[in-house]
Amino acid sequence: MNLPEHYSKKLLHSKGVPIPNGYLIRKPDEIRDFPMPAILKAQVPIGRRGKLGGIRKVNDLVDAEKSACEIFKMRFNGFTPKEILVEEFVDAAMETYVGITINRDVGLPEVIASAEGGVEIEEVADSNIKRITVHPFIGITEYQIRELLDALDIPQDLRDAGRTLLRTLWELFWTFDCELLEINPLMITMDRRLVAADAKITINDDALFRHQQIGLLDMNVDTLEAEARKNSLVLVKLDGNVAVIANGAGLTMATLDNLVYHGGKGGLFLDLGGTDDPRKVECALELALKTLPKVILINIFGGMTRCDTVASGIIAVKRKTSLNIPIVIRLKGTNEGVAHEMLKKEGFLVYEELDEACKTASKMGGN
Repeated sequence: MNLPEHYSKKLLHSKGVPIPNGYLIRKPDEIRDFPMPAILKAQVPIGRRGKLGGIRKVNDLVDAEKSACEIFKMRFNGFTPKEILVEEFVDAAMETYVGITINRDVGLPEVIASAEGGVEIEEVADSNIKRITVHPFIGITEYQIRELLDALDIPQDLRDAGRTLLRTLWELFWTFDCELLEINPLMITMDRRLVAADAKITINDDALFRHQQIGLLDMNVDTLEAEARKNSLVLVKLDGNVAVIANGAGLTMATLDNLVYHGGKGGLFLDLGGTDDPRKVECALELALKTLPKVILINIFGGMTRCDTVASGIIAVKRKTSLNIPIVIRLKGTNEGVAHEMLKKEGFLVYEELDEACKTASKMGGN
């Protein structure tokens, strides 16, 4: 889950990381008297907002209200801002970059630092980037911090502040199960302070249950995605016309791949997860129907998720809705025989093999 900038900064500030003074508005007329110049920042979960016109420097209240009106009407890669962060303008002597992410090659967190901040890190030459792998059982060490401070070109009088900041970032990254924690730019101000002028935090979706206060954030999350999340489902809309429901992210992706192999195109990724609750299956199917697919493909490998439980949920939806689109079902595993009988009595198409089910769904999808 990508946290909005203002929430990322709130987390940082709660641990003592300096951020610019500011406040959120949800309507242009909520802008109040504020030291000028100021910065208006659209709160949308995408990068390159500045280049798209979503970050603006304003010089007075009239300018601020006019700019806020324009930003609220803009769309940024499909997102319309519901909030704008109004912040003090920070006069920077230098802009740097620091971030922590997961290095998939070694399976460990990695701190990335560069004295060239304020631009996408991908645009910085590798020779100007310092990467240090951190073992989570040890944490970030003093000698690693010294190397990072050198890479950031932090002056001597700010080294203690930099040391504290790096330790804090690591603590946040690890405590909140982050996939990414990034400050760009980390400013060295004209009055000799380190300030997180922008921040981005991504929390691992599978760890959100450990961070309930974050899991309730629904800013700029698609309505169906938010509804799925509330019901412990993972839903991602795609651009095809076959809605795929499976249990487990791996099986769901494999099903989508197989669908493509047979000429079909997935319109929905919906991971049912593990469940023994027919109501959860009903919820998944009802969400899939709301995406208006041409066909729904259900692929379940029954273990903890019993096939007859899935069948009960599907049948319950059929009995309370019109179900005017075809549903192709493949169930294998616990109680599959019982489930097949239940579904066939209700007139559903049930298959033994995934290949066969995907072929049928692809044909019905018409791609």
